[in-house]
Amino acid sequence: MANEGKLRLGVNIDHVATLRNARGSPYPNPVRAAKLAEEAGADGITAHLREDRRHILDGDIDGLMAALDVPLNFEMAATAEMQSIALRHIPHAVCIVPEKREERTTEGGLDVAGDDNRLADFIAPLREAGCRVSLFIGHEARQIEASARIGAAVVELHTGAYCDYHYEGDFDKRDKELEGLREGAALARSLGLEVHAGHGLTYETVGPIAAMPEVMELNIGHFLMGESIFRGLGPAIAEMRRLMDEARG
Repeated sequence: MANEGKLRLGVNIDHVATLRNARGSPYPNPVRAAKLAEEAGADGITAHLREDRRHILDGDIDGLMAALDVPLNFEMAATAEMQSIALRHIPHAVCIVPEKREERTTEGGLDVAGDDNRLADFIAPLREAGCRVSLFIGHEARQIEASARIGAAVVELHTGAYCDYHYEGDFDKRDKELEGLREGAALARSLGLEVHAGHGLTYETVGPIAAMPEVMELNIGHFLMGESIFRGLGPAIAEMRRLMDEARG
């Protein structure tokens, strides 16, 4: 992957599509946003094709696969439909996420430990096709151990609760969650998993996550798309990149 050896930044462009779909117009184009992010220094692009097609659409995946020079991280639920789409495109990475129709965004991580047999069977064809399989999970040891057991290459630790506690001002819970993420990252690395992290990260909250030596990639989207209204997408990404590098030391 691009920029090997430093903490990588994956930019999620889902919410460009959310804005487009609000009016049913052909713009703003998420593929254009992805190319701008690439030019601004993103190491990869993340896109979540949901079952309900609430933001990214099938044609966006076609466009991203054709246009990108950096890797595409294809987020998807563990369904036969999504597996078929992933096997048709063979993106660099496939991140399996939980998905519920009523949620505003992905809530919590996968229950890998409680669904290990099905998930092992589900990811096997993706691995064989050459996709790097990542599982989006919480930091609990049993979920990390199950992810390693079924053959995932990567775990992406869910940072949403940590960020929520920060903005709610509940710093004791925030710090406890942060310590759990640190322990989870260390465990995952010890089991041979590559460690990524993401969900809800902002300029205020990215530093402690970026400082974890086990974490190799952050995936950030909603905040960057919102901040781009004020700064522009390139400068918003550049500032996140600066803060990540600063935290990493």
